[in-house]
Amino acid sequence: MTKTILFLAAAALLAAPAQAAPRLTPEQQLAKAIEGRVAGKPVSCIDPRLNANSRVIDRTAIIYGSGRTIYVQQPANASALRSDDILLTELVGTTQLCNIDMVRLIDRNGFWFRGFVNLNPFVPYTRAEATHRE
Repeated sequence: MTKTILFLAAAALLAAPAQAAPRLTPEQQLAKAIEGRVAGKPVSCIDPRLNANSRVIDRTAIIYGSGRTIYVQQPANASALRSDDILLTELVGTTQLCNIDMVRLIDRNGFWFRGFVNLNPFVPYTRAEATHRE
């Protein structure tokens, strides 16, 4: 009987949902991504190799790059963005990713075309230099 009670208690403990951390809103995710960084002058084009380190924030933005400087892209039709989309970028007449290019949105599960976003200028956000005290 004791083994049965212990087994049921263990099963109930495993079945209890874990306390999940509160999910950040898309605006909070963007604020966290640029926290401690200073916005620079918007640029028309960026190096397409930054695509390797891109991430989508639902209905808000695409962040390109990592490290000291990241580029935030907030398309005019950002409401079409989903964090689980695959981004298919077509470069038009240049070797850089520019605000005249189109990014197609591909569903990650069914691999079907979901739509596209038109790019705006890219805003660089650079980590602020730490000040040294002497």
